[in-house]
Amino acid sequence: MNYHVVTKSVRAQPLAAVRRSVRIGEVGRAWKPALDLVWEFLRRHEGLRTDGHNCFLYHHPAHGEAAMVVDFGVQVIRPFQDAGEVVCTETPAGEVAMTTHIGSYGKLAAAHEAINSWRAATGRAFGACSWEIYGDWTDDEVKLETQVVYLLS
Repeated sequence: MNYHVVTKSVRAQPLAAVRRSVRIGEVGRAWKPALDLVWEFLRRHEGLRTDGHNCFLYHHPAHGEAAMVVDFGVQVIRPFQDAGEVVCTETPAGEVAMTTHIGSYGKLAAAHEAINSWRAATGRAFGACSWEIYGDWTDDEVKLETQVVYLLS
């Protein structure tokens, strides 16, 4: 798949999230139990989410091999009071580089590689966070859409 990387300014987006410290290879095992807690919270707080999507916010470690903090969350319409493991956080505001991945989540790494190649070609530097916004679910993997976003410094 060819990826078109664009830059733009974005506003902060509030999230209801469960925060976990994970290594990059552990994300696949950590996301579901965390998101289950978020969705349980949202079912008890009607009106906090309208059409928001799942969003994984990665706080990149200073050292590439270290575990990173990941906010496994859902976009919400306003800030709220933390409740147990579910915290109110937000995606960063600022200039970002982003692309859209269409297809299987198992091939999502290619979108990250495209943004990293763009960074190398342009000489731009990344900020401390990146995130993925997962579009509406479908059983047809070829129609899944995920936005991959990197904060620029």
